[in-house]
Amino acid sequence: MLPYTPVAEEDIAFFDQNGYLIVRNALDEDTINSLIEAGDRLIASDRTQNRQRSGDLYDGFRNSITLEDAFIPLIDHPKILPIVVQLLGANLQVMTSHLIYKHPDPKDFPVSHRHPGWHRDYAQATNDMGNAAIPRLLVKCAYYLTDLTEPNRGATMVAPGSNHLLGRPEIPEGEADPIDAVEPSLQPGDCLIFENRTFHAGAVHRGSNTRKAIMVGYGYRWVVPMDYVTQPQEFLEKLTPLQKYLVGEPIEEMVEYLPRGGRNPIKEWCDEHSIPATRHPEPQSR
Repeated sequence: MLPYTPVAEEDIAFFDQNGYLIVRNALDEDTINSLIEAGDRLIASDRTQNRQRSGDLYDGFRNSITLEDAFIPLIDHPKILPIVVQLLGANLQVMTSHLIYKHPDPKDFPVSHRHPGWHRDYAQATNDMGNAAIPRLLVKCAYYLTDLTEPNRGATMVAPGSNHLLGRPEIPEGEADPIDAVEPSLQPGDCLIFENRTFHAGAVHRGSNTRKAIMVGYGYRWVVPMDYVTQPQEFLEKLTPLQKYLVGEPIEEMVEYLPRGGRNPIKEWCDEHSIPATRHPEPQSR
């Protein structure tokens, strides 16, 4: 199943309060190289299905776990998935997987340039329910494959505490970012975890190399995924039982109705390690 390393209570409290957490060295060098090779192949291809482009500076693919076998192990990554379970709970599925290549910005772009601008994820929910009503539905794990230790290298910026706002964070007049916004310093292989309510934006990219990242988002199984309805059969045939479960497939066929939706191997893992299978964080001050 999954290895078990408990997440420190102070890290869980930090995530609950601030809406993000950085996990250092989530990926080893061989894995980073394999993911870059796979990503480079996709970006260099003429494939248009699931592609998401924005001009000449931003290129990528949605539901990317289905496009290259190198991405499949990220579905149940042994270091990151146990953290996600301890932050969100056991009733999970993959909601999205997103390969993103962000090319350097033109030199005349100001340091305040943000692409994308400050926003919350899972826009379908926010559009329908408004900012004030949105609960924590999604945790996104952003694996960075290139060096973002210097500022203005296109890292994902976060606004700490914005996961508790009833509206958008205040941006002072003449400024580009909310007060106390963070542009994290990230090495290749680091993973930035943030929830759907955390406002985030793309920092300007002043570097000379393409910023490369792949993001995998997990949400509750009762929330509709963003990238797919059902996954292709040829993709499912490559997966382990746990990976199939995490892309929405049942572990075993249900003969009769079960209120909790049938067998959940992640809950079984939680029970084995005496981890709560559900999380009900205390309300934070807004």
